[in-house]
Amino acid sequence: MKAYVRKAATLGSTFALAVSGLVLSTTPASAATSCYASSCEGLDPSTTVCQNDAKTVATTDYPGVELRYSPTCRAAWARYSRGAAFSMNVTVERWNGSTGTERYRTYYSGNGAGVWTRMVNDAGLQARACGRESDGWGCSGAY
Repeated sequence: MKAYVRKAATLGSTFALAVSGLVLSTTPASAATSCYASSCEGLDPSTTVCQNDAKTVATTDYPGVELRYSPTCRAAWARYSRGAAFSMNVTVERWNGSTGTERYRTYYSGNGAGVWTRMVNDAGLQARACGRESDGWGCSGAY
């Protein structure tokens, strides 16, 4: 009887350890939030699942700001990652039908680190990325 109890305890411990490993291994992935279209408005893409499938869909000729788009989230944002020595404003703009343009802007200080804006809803709408510095500015095509 003691051998049976020992085997049951060993199996129970093994099962508990396996389950806790699964739970703990999924915790970091669940730290990113999920959103869709209008619920993404104003969120930081680095804290959402939107960054996982994002692709660059347009780029400015100068100064090289990218328009990033997530098909899963139906959201867009602007990103600058080239590391130039000059500073500039990086902006994402979205046309909202008759109510005008929604914008999010972030400042790139010329320190070489990448920057990105907050997200705009891009479901059935168009967005573009812009970069503006002292010697000029440029915007991407709309996507």
